[in-house]
Amino acid sequence: MTTITSLSGTDKTRAETIGGRIFRLARQSFDFKLGFAIATFMILISIFGPYLIDVSPTAMNVRAKFLPPFPLEGWQLAHIAGTDQLGRDILMRSLVGLTNALVIGVLSVIGMFCLGATIGMFAGYYGKWVDLLLMRLTDVQMAIPVVILAIAILGVTRPNEGLVILVLVLAGWPAYARVTGSVVLAERKREYVRGAEILGASNFRIMSRYIAPNILPTMGFVAVLDVARMMIFEAIFGFIGIGIQPPTPTFGNIIAAGTQYLINAWWITVIPGLVLALTLASINLMGSALERARNKVIRGLD
Repeated sequence: MTTITSLSGTDKTRAETIGGRIFRLARQSFDFKLGFAIATFMILISIFGPYLIDVSPTAMNVRAKFLPPFPLEGWQLAHIAGTDQLGRDILMRSLVGLTNALVIGVLSVIGMFCLGATIGMFAGYYGKWVDLLLMRLTDVQMAIPVVILAIAILGVTRPNEGLVILVLVLAGWPAYARVTGSVVLAERKREYVRGAEILGASNFRIMSRYIAPNILPTMGFVAVLDVARMMIFEAIFGFIGIGIQPPTPTFGNIIAAGTQYLINAWWITVIPGLVLALTLASINLMGSALERARNKVIRGLD
């Protein structure tokens, strides 16, 4: 029993060392620093902005409709980013939309990572018919486009945050299951796994205490890029009308409602689009830096 505990400690140290090396390499790059600074700023304004700006994102004021943003003629200090066709503040609606997008993006990635990694772990460890069954299941799921799955689920209900997250998790877990399964299949043959088996460790203990800490940290860094992808899907759902429904602001329904006013009131779509694009760019910068660092560590270049 003492030996098993020691082995577990060694594997944890190894996993922490790999994760630490990846993060250390990534944060040395300019891309990661820039992305982290922008992402931190966007997150902070999405959290504290609604408390600092005393304007409701859903309050309508037809007398103040189509106010332009600063510094165009006719702008007002109370609505520095302008208003939409119903007199609602664009900046506040964009900040609420950013909060919704970030929450949905992060929670959906966590869900698909946990579900996919768990399924892939069992498939790779047990192999044979378990691997065959679970991998065929992932093939079936991957054959269904995300938008078709969203229409099938969200199109027959009143969409909310929970249902949107569920759709994204169902659409995204197969990728994590495939990668995890292939990695665990290789790890299964390593000496530390055989040693744990000889010492009497259960299959669940081997998977959770020995294999998982060695492979999940490196995969977790790659998942950062999926946050941006899930935010894009959330915006697409809102744009085509199957996402979170008005009056709750999301990037999709704000931009969709403003498309008919592009000539005379371009700020209704452009400003939330810029907020979304800036956030996605920051996440992609960090994710790309982490992925490059991960590849260097895995190849032994650092």
